[in-house]
Amino acid sequence: MDQILITGNGPLRGEVSIAGAKNAALPIIAASLLSAEPLQISNIPGVRDIDTALQLLELLGCNVDRDDTDLVIDSSKVDSVRAPYELVKTMRGSILLLGPLLARFGEADVSLPGGCAIGSRPVNEHISGLQAMGAEVEIEAGYIKAKATRLQGANFAFDVPSVTATENLMMAATLAEGTTVLENCAMEPEIGDLAILLRAMGASIEGAGGSTITIQGRAKLHGASHRVPPDRIETGTFLVAAAATRGDVRVVNTAPDFLHHVLGKLEQAGARLEIGPDWIHLDTAGKRCQAVNVTTAPYPAFPTDMQAQFMALNAVAEGSATVVENIFENRFMHVAELQRMGADIELQGHTAIVRGRERLQGAQVMATDLRASASLIIAALAADGDTTVERVYHLDRGYANIDRKLADLGAIIRRI
Repeated sequence: MDQILITGNGPLRGEVSIAGAKNAALPIIAASLLSAEPLQISNIPGVRDIDTALQLLELLGCNVDRDDTDLVIDSSKVDSVRAPYELVKTMRGSILLLGPLLARFGEADVSLPGGCAIGSRPVNEHISGLQAMGAEVEIEAGYIKAKATRLQGANFAFDVPSVTATENLMMAATLAEGTTVLENCAMEPEIGDLAILLRAMGASIEGAGGSTITIQGRAKLHGASHRVPPDRIETGTFLVAAAATRGDVRVVNTAPDFLHHVLGKLEQAGARLEIGPDWIHLDTAGKRCQAVNVTTAPYPAFPTDMQAQFMALNAVAEGSATVVENIFENRFMHVAELQRMGADIELQGHTAIVRGRERLQGAQVMATDLRASASLIIAALAADGDTTVERVYHLDRGYANIDRKLADLGAIIRRI
């Protein structure tokens, strides 16, 4: 099993290009099931979750033609509606197949998902929404089994604004009979991007990116072309890594508009930012950052996917700060690993009190989930000595070539 070995050696400097967003690409890939015509996708990130999603489509009978970051999916010959546990267990985003399969083929048989062990992420919103649209749904032997002759438009309000449930029901509604109104929707940028694709496929959608989405169902959708937007979390991760190492890094091929809260916190920490239409330049002038308070909440507030990275930054910042996690109850598992490196962190329920230290110490640590793995990489870059990060398959689920990109910025890092 791969490990990553890092020797802390000072500031990151240079330019790094951001890949396509995994969390945008996954629903786009699932949407290919809504039409018998090919879907052309560009700027696909080279991460493990994408590989898993494409394997799932091939198992269903889709033809997948991939060339580096370009992808063509033809789902005209789908001959199965079963997404098996063997693949679904590694990626929670597999639940996104449920709505498209049911909407187009009248049935779906999708394993309950796995993914990162960061807390309870129930599928009840997905199921309740599909039932409101007329589907018969039952859970049997670990699988969600759903049937519907044709889904019917409905009014449905989410108890909690779930991103994947919003995406799933929005996709399902595009082929339903009549009008569907979804309320208390998640508002993440990836939802608005999915709506752009679905409209290109012939869907009628209004309000995506806001709390209420209205979808007028169509008898069928057609093929389309779409470019995956830049990954806002990868962008934030490299910016925090630059801040933690007192570096000077320019991030290109990104989308600054989706990162207002993250960029604001970096400025509060003392980093100097210059921002262009598709680039961000962060410069610490070689100075140690100030600790910043962070509280996670649904978009457009501070993202839970950046909490662990800011925890690592605060661990080497000047002063003390609190980190409050309001989204996932188990998303502090990286704390114990950061403490192995000398971080001064005290947990009080869903709040972490972080007292910054001048430097951390290299140690052998273990990644517990995708974003936790990024926090350990950042901490290792800002530590004295060698750090070995185990279970980096978590890292590979969401970051494309992060070790190579960091090496290009001057890090002493290698995969072993």
